[in-house]
Amino acid sequence: MLPNHRVTARVGAGHEEPLAHLDAGGSFTTPVSVGVFSDGGFGGASRAWHRYAHHVMPSGGETRPVLYNSWEATGFQLDEANQLALAERVAAIGCELFVMDDGWFGKRVDDHAGLGDWTPNPDRFPDGLGPLIKHVTRLGMRFGIWVEPEMVNPDSDLYRAHPDWVYATPGYPRHELRNQLVLDVGRPEVAEWLHGWLDALLSGHDIAFVKWDMNRPVTDPGPGPQWAQRHAEGVYTILDRLRRDHPGVRFESCASGGSRVDLGILARTDQVWPSDNTDAADRLHIQEGFSLAYPARAMTAWVTDAPNFLTGHRLPLRFRFHVAMSGVLGVGGDLNAWTADERAEAAQLIALYKQIRPVVQHGELHRLRSPRTSTAPALAYARGDEVVVFQWLHRHRFGEPAPPARLAFLPPDGTWVDAETGATFPAGYLRVHGVDAGLSRDHDSAVTVLRRRS
Repeated sequence: MLPNHRVTARVGAGHEEPLAHLDAGGSFTTPVSVGVFSDGGFGGASRAWHRYAHHVMPSGGETRPVLYNSWEATGFQLDEANQLALAERVAAIGCELFVMDDGWFGKRVDDHAGLGDWTPNPDRFPDGLGPLIKHVTRLGMRFGIWVEPEMVNPDSDLYRAHPDWVYATPGYPRHELRNQLVLDVGRPEVAEWLHGWLDALLSGHDIAFVKWDMNRPVTDPGPGPQWAQRHAEGVYTILDRLRRDHPGVRFESCASGGSRVDLGILARTDQVWPSDNTDAADRLHIQEGFSLAYPARAMTAWVTDAPNFLTGHRLPLRFRFHVAMSGVLGVGGDLNAWTADERAEAAQLIALYKQIRPVVQHGELHRLRSPRTSTAPALAYARGDEVVVFQWLHRHRFGEPAPPARLAFLPPDGTWVDAETGATFPAGYLRVHGVDAGLSRDHDSAVTVLRRRS
């Protein structure tokens, strides 16, 4: 660095504010910058990014479990009894991780109160979280929990004790969004408090998974850009400490959907939530965009209820599953409202996912037809001598069937076997003609597993 150099950031039209003032011999460390070059188009560039992301992620070599999240089933109205009953249904369809969402702590009966008071609600969990966690474990699942550590409701014991801990611009009113304010995690005392209760929660309970949410932006940070750097460093430091002291716990980053998805957070978390929009038809587009830079191993994808709570679409359960199975499969629907036939179909599809997930989560992605340009999108994952092909027919035109999905990426020699039917295909046939799944109706879908024989 040059003597007396000033590092600046543009914060408005024509205005710059210092990020740091450096004396002679001083230094300033920027975030890591990464670039990639590929002569293989978007597909080649994506696969290069994916390989790098697997290297960056702290548990990139692991295979992620099938999770269930309680939100759509019980919302804020959860308690020990309904979570115990729900866990029974969840285990019966083959889920491996039961995640209890918002509403378990403080006076959190709706979104007006409780954030910041991170102890179990005594009316809902009179003996704490222990009995529920033990029951979930006896059912053969691990237990996970939702938290929103950087947030506080004004109606909370924390805010009443420390109203100065939130972001605020001097001379201006504090702006609430979602009835909440944002804690200034860049302040050492706030970061230490935040780490302390999370550390105690994980030390005192057999918790395997933390869904770390952040549901509103910072709107009143005060003057200068330094707050953003301090906040990011605070969050990173907390996560680094928690991972060091609780190496068996896995973390998911969620920020009002996919607002915090980058390699910085992926270096400290195990998967991320791309969007609160779980409509399967929309997810085809969302997940394609996500896949340009990030691997399926990082992408949580849920099967939720029909009609979808955002779009009202009533898509078949099989279609919804096949979309979510092309990432890290989760179930977020209200299993109490599913029919016996739906739960049986879900169990079959979850069993299939467990067979193919090593290829999906660790294989190389090949986008075959884009949902942006085709009503019959398709993609494939390849790993070693196994290929998993996903095909969907979102809208058929004049009754025309979906075209076969051509696997031009296969090596030209060898024979491939359809794991379900036993049919064999020369590699040349699959490269030129493709996999014909026979899709002919709106919202048909198929998953084809191919294994190389020679």
